[in-house]
Amino acid sequence: MSGIGVRETATYRLLLVEDDGELAELLADALTAEGYVVDLARDGQRGLHLGLTRRYDVVVIDRLLPALDGLDLLRRLRSRAVQSRALLLTALGTVDDRVHGLDAGADDYLVKPFHLDELSARLRALCRRTADGAEALRIGAAHLDLNLRDVVLPDGRRVALSAREFELLRVLAVHPNAVHSRSELRRRVFEETTAPSIVDTYVYYLRRKLGRAVVRTIHGLGYRLGTL
Repeated sequence: MSGIGVRETATYRLLLVEDDGELAELLADALTAEGYVVDLARDGQRGLHLGLTRRYDVVVIDRLLPALDGLDLLRRLRSRAVQSRALLLTALGTVDDRVHGLDAGADDYLVKPFHLDELSARLRALCRRTADGAEALRIGAAHLDLNLRDVVLPDGRRVALSAREFELLRVLAVHPNAVHSRSELRRRVFEETTAPSIVDTYVYYLRRKLGRAVVRTIHGLGYRLGTL
């Protein structure tokens, strides 16, 4: 297996479910170095718990796991409407094995032994697919659900937002590195109101619900997205 180069993937959360201790540590270290936020589970039961209680962009699951088989784990995640992209790692490389994996809900399938560069490329492709079909916007380790119009915290708890709170946070989250002036945010979110101070009021509401870090104040310029 060859090495993975460092790339800009820091916004993606990844769950790695692998019982081989040496391989698990190797992959976790390599993917962390590439910029992923990685959680590691050493058996299927732990993987199931993490997959159901936290949100991941991609899950990487070994096919043969103790406590709960990789295919069963994936089927249970899909039965609970977990939409994370899934890549199966396996030493079982027959056509039937690949078919069973895809039928269980996998988006991709990689046979051991493999090159880390190939795994990296496949994960980047899955992350692009996640972004292209986004139904959520990331806020640090949390995300803004665009369908239910609420915030899902890293521990899975949901925080309800008013219509204006949601729209203000959505505008900030669409361009997370941009600084938005108060007058711009007033025009985009509160167009029927002439006072830019309405923006400060709703920033206060968001911070009261989600913590001060959710919106950053850039003194003299305006606001930008923070983190959770």
